[in-house]
Amino acid sequence: MKLCIEHLSKRFDRKEVLRDVSFSFDAGKIYGLLGRNGAGKTTLFNCLNRDVKADGGRFFLEEAGGQRDVGGQDVGYVLSTPAVPEFLTGREFLRFFLEINEKTLPHPEPIDAYFDRIGIAPDDRDKLLKDYSHGMKNKMQMLVNIIAQPNILLLDEPMTSLDVVIAEEMKQLLRQVKAGRILIFSTHIMDLALDLCDEIVLLHRGVLEPIPRDGLADALLRERIIAALREDGHA
Repeated sequence: MKLCIEHLSKRFDRKEVLRDVSFSFDAGKIYGLLGRNGAGKTTLFNCLNRDVKADGGRFFLEEAGGQRDVGGQDVGYVLSTPAVPEFLTGREFLRFFLEINEKTLPHPEPIDAYFDRIGIAPDDRDKLLKDYSHGMKNKMQMLVNIIAQPNILLLDEPMTSLDVVIAEEMKQLLRQVKAGRILIFSTHIMDLALDLCDEIVLLHRGVLEPIPRDGLADALLRERIIAALREDGHA
């Protein structure tokens, strides 16, 4: 399976954010999406999630030798600021999510098994989500997207402000679920991208530009990425 983007464009008034985005993302890989502030990473995600209508171009899934449109259930979206119903407990939220998606979940597990998977302690499972830490809320947001098993998982700065333990747990979780899925991970932390991601892609002057690893050491890759982003800042 591939996510194929062809000549996607988007502008806001006179600002051209996405100029001519074309790229193919393969299943089974985590792609690190890097770009300077304002480069359009969130705009690209919003177009793929259909929260924002692109001005031109198209995107589709290629599988079994054919093409099909990307549907709503194909895409999961993890935001940098967790969006969870804070008036519910963790258990109530998870139970509600499982109930409304019961017809589309092939092999649902007991609720506590899901909590165990993401490391939410038993004492925290019946607390209100408003009393969860930022990292715990982010875990819950990540969990429901993983349970839904979308073909495409968009992760927009999901590890911002997380402590090192939770960040490492979330990295391991993403590595476990990438098989058969397309994960696109937006971040401004270069070391995180180099550690977690199989491929690095720059959103650069309104287009996507792959940065091949070519067996290079991380230090040389950093230099190559910084040089490209510096050019972007002087465009």
